[in-house]
Amino acid sequence: MALILPSGYVPKLVPELMEQAIFFLKEDFQEGLATELNLRRVTAPLFVLSGTGVNDDLSGVERAVSFPIKDMGDRRAEVVHSLAKWKRMKLAQYQMPPGYGIYTDMNAIRADEELDNIHSLYVDQWDWERTIAPEDRNLDYLCDVVEAIYDVFKDVERGVYNEYPHIRPILPDQITFVQAEDLLNEYPNLSPKEREHEITRKYGAVFLIGVGHKLSNGEKHDGRAPDYDDWSSETEPGYFGLNGDILLWNPILKRSLELSSMGIRVDKRALLKQLKLEGCEERRELAFHKALLNDELPLSIGGGIGQSRLCMFFLRCAHIGEAQASIWPPEMIRECAKAGIALR
Repeated sequence: MALILPSGYVPKLVPELMEQAIFFLKEDFQEGLATELNLRRVTAPLFVLSGTGVNDDLSGVERAVSFPIKDMGDRRAEVVHSLAKWKRMKLAQYQMPPGYGIYTDMNAIRADEELDNIHSLYVDQWDWERTIAPEDRNLDYLCDVVEAIYDVFKDVERGVYNEYPHIRPILPDQITFVQAEDLLNEYPNLSPKEREHEITRKYGAVFLIGVGHKLSNGEKHDGRAPDYDDWSSETEPGYFGLNGDILLWNPILKRSLELSSMGIRVDKRALLKQLKLEGCEERRELAFHKALLNDELPLSIGGGIGQSRLCMFFLRCAHIGEAQASIWPPEMIRECAKAGIALR
């Protein structure tokens, strides 16, 4: 995605009010999320030990920022990409019953990120995870949780409007569920991102199901690591995946904005299948994977919700750098300043 400079852009809030609004938004959303999903707040690590399988591989190409630990014989640690596996281990440690879970502030550094309006070197998100029962591993359960999260989005939007009446609500009453395979059939000549833009422009809010499995054209809609989301289970003939992304239409950038990637997590069968499909069966020997295969971890559902992206959407920002402090290329800072976009 190239840098987008919306014509005639004027920030909805001056910098001082923006700081207050960000605080209000974050407090309001996380309280609503915790209540809606029965989540308990926990403290998260900034880094984990390398070689344990705990860190996430995202799409499989991002390199983790790592460093040696002097007091541990220079054993390496790496800054987390997300906490999908760590959270599941915490559910086991806390013996969380089905229907209850945890959430945390996750802060990450993604040095390989291509910087633009919605991508930053600094990633801040609410990572959450909830224990589920075996009978909950189905698409209906996933969609029910998505609708619960969307209800929190709607509540936050109402709260923003009450505080700042010039920021008018735009979310549709309901979120629309779309299979990645059906999206391909509807827009066969578009790229995956272009398909996301078109479907989100059409409905306003979309949950795109089945991200990670190959579609009928032999390509994936997008990459997913093989060892957290279950993207390989067949839900009905020709449709795969118990995971997906929440996409909202961004009226400032005139494109879709992904606010959450989430899903029902792999069980033993799905883990072994996905490791084989991705050619990384050696991971079975890592600590996390052994624990899962030995029935030491609960079944779960979870995901991440971008904090700065959420603020960017609800406060109608043109660049994520208006909602967070990070490092930006000098030329990007200059071009944004000319367009009325003040990066932190």
